[in-house]
Amino acid sequence: MVLPAKVFEIKEEADIELIAGKLKRFREEELYETKEKEKITLVTEILDLKIDGDALSGVFSRDFMRQRFYKRALVETPVTEEAPFWIRPFQKRLFLIVQGPSVARGVKKLLTNSVANKLSKVLFITPHVIVETRISHETLKNLHESTPQATKLIWFDEVDIPGVEKLCLAGPDIADTTLYRDYLKHGQIWYVVFESQKQGIVVGITRNTVVTSFSKSSTEDFMNYILEDLLKLIE
Repeated sequence: MVLPAKVFEIKEEADIELIAGKLKRFREEELYETKEKEKITLVTEILDLKIDGDALSGVFSRDFMRQRFYKRALVETPVTEEAPFWIRPFQKRLFLIVQGPSVARGVKKLLTNSVANKLSKVLFITPHVIVETRISHETLKNLHESTPQATKLIWFDEVDIPGVEKLCLAGPDIADTTLYRDYLKHGQIWYVVFESQKQGIVVGITRNTVVTSFSKSSTEDFMNYILEDLLKLIE
């Protein structure tokens, strides 16, 4: 099962109790009328809110209407998307981690960026307080080269070769290849897939801190990796 998540940073100081209070009261309703004149209330809200010490977790839930064809007719069906999230302090910074749905569910993805922007408006009125985080090319390069045997795949972007947008290398001996050294001269590492020696799971990391678990691990194991190993890589 593939588990994706994205890490954001909350740029304003905020008390966890205050954040929890605002999120607990948040609920939006939208009245939707179908083509058959049926009225449906679509709800956006926060569920399962829980404080654990100086951290907070919950589920962002949003209803929307999905359209599909059934027997040559367009049918509208209400659907609920849910995105678990965590707000955690780390080294005097406050991070928001939003988990996307498993690819195996086959459900339209609730974009993690949309969740971050909505929570920013709910908590701070403006959508620009919760921002994307970054991991540098050099950090990803060092991460790979520190244990090259653990790397499964590397994508390069910002390639200066005319007509080439991205380059990819896959295999057990990437760091020892001439192509790897050559690609480093022409592009930046955008994405690395490797096995975490500490957690024993295979993960992929991008420079804008999208992290994906490709192992048969629990959400708890995945979160432990993010909290213990990933957050310290962020610029």
